[in-house]
Amino acid sequence: MKITRITTQKKNNERFSIFIDKGNGEEFGFGVDQDVLIRFELRKGMELDPETLDDIQFEDHIKKGFNLALHYLSYRMRSEKEIKEYLITKEIEEEAFPSIFNKLKRYGYVNDLEFAQAFVRTKMNGRNKGPFIINQELFQKGVSPDMIEKALEEYPFESQFEIAHELAEKKMNKLKSVSSTELRQKVGQTLTGKGFEREVIQEVMNSLEIKKDNEEEWEALLLQAKKAERRFSKLDMKDYKYKMKQFLYRKGFPFSLINQYLDDFIDQ
Repeated sequence: MKITRITTQKKNNERFSIFIDKGNGEEFGFGVDQDVLIRFELRKGMELDPETLDDIQFEDHIKKGFNLALHYLSYRMRSEKEIKEYLITKEIEEEAFPSIFNKLKRYGYVNDLEFAQAFVRTKMNGRNKGPFIINQELFQKGVSPDMIEKALEEYPFESQFEIAHELAEKKMNKLKSVSSTELRQKVGQTLTGKGFEREVIQEVMNSLEIKKDNEEEWEALLLQAKKAERRFSKLDMKDYKYKMKQFLYRKGFPFSLINQYLDDFIDQ
């Protein structure tokens, strides 16, 4: 086959339409990127054999994948796995990936360690997540365990403590009506759920005034008991006291205060 004409595409002046003649007159053959045109020195009158044509089209496929990756990266940094998954949705053949990623890495567009470090810093500045959750998120993005471990050095113990302490205080402010025991449990559960290390949680718990004085504990018990009164109101007195005692005990109140409540308020 012979190239009969080369024209610039209207929608993209960096791509060219190659017209060919297979023996039956001129027809559109294929489109190529400017870099591919130059690399293969395509020109009018050039003869193309099937192998050369396959090489040209595969090289153009690589260029297309590279350009798509650059567009995808223009919004934010991405891991190598994220880019691969994106290119697959764009029907880029996986055979082209090695060439695409070699070029991306050569120009510094893809670096999983730098991506992971930036990811950790962003999550840390968000002040809402501990290292365990960040670890899981990076793993899901295809970052290797060694790189994740290195990246998490960006999130030192001091920063973890500071952020966990803030989250613990916010949780405490929302739990005015619970016992000291339940307060400690819920604060600990919150920090664990946010992905903080056990040592950090322990330091935070030790630094906070989680234990309430007797008056605060008593006020919390009264609030919890009031919530339960309607639930048990139709029971006879014996069952009412039994259910109420169970309820308040599960809420973490000491037996001394529970018995005081039952004596003072129910036996009247």
